Amino acid sequence: MISLAYLQRIEDILKNRTQKENYRLCDYFDLIGGTSTGAIIAAALACGFTVQEITRLYLNLGTEIFAARNGVFGFYLKNKYDATPLERELLNLFGDIKIGDEGQNGLKTGLCIITKRLDTYSTWPVTNHPDDIYFQRNQFLLRDLIRASTAAPTYFSPELIGLGQEEVGTFVDGGLSMMNNPALQMYFIATLKGYPFGWEKGADVLKIVSIGTGRRNARLNTTANTNPNVLEFAHLAPEQLLHDAAELVEIMMQYFSDSPTARVIDKKFGNLEGEIAGNEASFSYLRYNIDLQPETLHALGFPNITELEIENLMQLDQAENKHTLHRIGRQSANAIIQESHFNPTFDVH
Repeated sequence: MISLAYLQRIEDILKNRTQKENYRLCDYFDLIGGTSTGAIIAAALACGFTVQEITRLYLNLGTEIFAARNGVFGFYLKNKYDATPLERELLNLFGDIKIGDEGQNGLKTGLCIITKRLDTYSTWPVTNHPDDIYFQRNQFLLRDLIRASTAAPTYFSPELIGLGQEEVGTFVDGGLSMMNNPALQMYFIATLKGYPFGWEKGADVLKIVSIGTGRRNARLNTTANTNPNVLEFAHLAPEQLLHDAAELVEIMMQYFSDSPTARVIDKKFGNLEGEIAGNEASFSYLRYNIDLQPETLHALGFPNITELEIENLMQLDQAENKHTLHRIGRQSANAIIQESHFNPTFDVH
């Protein structure tokens, strides 16, 4: 919901400047990518949906998806939720569109869906570029690919996808990789020789916009976590690694780019101003996100919000938080996304 509020602000800016009421983000961006819930949003944008249409979908989606629990009394033998409602909604949204389909009933721009193949430990960034070496083999249904990218471990069961030649892959949430934030992977896809895009580098020719879902500098209770047992550590370890992966991606993105939105990573890195790799920015970079801290939210007009309420907002399956999160996103978007960030230099699609 926070991400959609940012995207709505960007779409509104572009509509206003172009004076085209039917202008959509697929008209501006040549490549849109996403991981996990971002895969749903990215695919819908690439198919030509407006942000408003996707927002309406999400206002109903969470309630449907997180209603069908597996188990009783809070005990779950495998996965917390039945994936059937999610699969039904993806079918309603994307039908039988395949990743390689274009035109009126297909994709309107470049798309990359990031998922994780559990059985081979490999991250799969699947694109719709016809010159990709795996393009013909990877003609997956878009809904199956998104279901794979959103298969969050312990929440939903893995997605099994037939890969041809009697091979079946087991796929889980792309967030289980280094590319939970897909921005760095998108830069590689756009510019490295191993991929077919082959776009030029330079702050005046390549713009990357990265949309966050809200972040928080969590801190564990020292006394309670002095000597965690095996189960406690098993719960903590993935979150620790995902946090480091997210920080590393942002460090690298700011290191390679010219960015008016660069944040202070920590006291040693700072915001990497003047630390551009190779002394010349490889791209223009915009990162929109919000620190879900009391002081930040108080300044945005939520004066009574507490630490406990913020902790609840961070739970991905609490669908009742959707309206609050969207309001937070709208306030944040109005504060940090400037019209000047989207100058006409990049208007040619």
